[in-house]
Amino acid sequence: MAQSTRSRNSPAAPAVRPPSKSLADTGQAPGRDHIQAVIRAMSLLQAFDSADEVFLTLTEMARRTGMHKPTALRLARTLALTRFLVQREDSAWRLGPFAGWIGSRYQAQFDVGSVIEPILLRLAAETGESSSFYVHEGNLRSCLMRCDGPNARPDHPRSGELLPLELGAPGRAILAALGEPGDLYERIRRRGFHYARAERSTGAAAVAAAVRGAHGVVLGAVSTSGPVERLTTPVLRRLAPITMAAARQLGIALGGVSATSLRATWHP
Repeated sequence: MAQSTRSRNSPAAPAVRPPSKSLADTGQAPGRDHIQAVIRAMSLLQAFDSADEVFLTLTEMARRTGMHKPTALRLARTLALTRFLVQREDSAWRLGPFAGWIGSRYQAQFDVGSVIEPILLRLAAETGESSSFYVHEGNLRSCLMRCDGPNARPDHPRSGELLPLELGAPGRAILAALGEPGDLYERIRRRGFHYARAERSTGAAAVAAAVRGAHGVVLGAVSTSGPVERLTTPVLRRLAPITMAAARQLGIALGGVSATSLRATWHP
């Protein structure tokens, strides 16, 4: 059975920004048990889902929510009473302090490990090899969490170990996602994965795919790894789609977690 290994001294809950979802994204439709005014009010808050815009005009809020401007204004003023929204002197609106407090309560109950671990365990079970999630900072990467397959190598990277980005499949997958120039990285971007054999370690092979969070932010990479004797080039190619699928699942599951908060969890 696959076993997971977490980074030592990891904080329990890094800062997490909840993923922005509309009511339609939840698969639900308003019914007799729903209050339309509340749904509309929440959609005003969801209009502030862009990382680049702090303030929105009333016209823009109405456009994004599909409301008439008088309706949007009444709801915005109501939300301002409870400090979910704040209006600037030029009449533009931003999220208020109570919206931040609600977010902090969500963050307090969010355990990144409980999100990452099931996906890595499933990947290890499906491939029979070891699965890992690497985070990055500068020119380094670190294994934030690893789930060993039944025949894991005893000398594989341990949680918290620092490794160079430019060596190994996970590091190169991260570099490609970050926009590193060069023919190699162009090929990685086109196919969505990278595999390497005996590149960083003479006895190891791996295939990896980048993990992207909200707004395309590069959070790290998921890899499937094992001994070079077992993971031949055809095998690595065969494992690429399932590794890419795990990377996509992890990006969705992490929602709006920031790369900075993930980095804060790795301490060798």
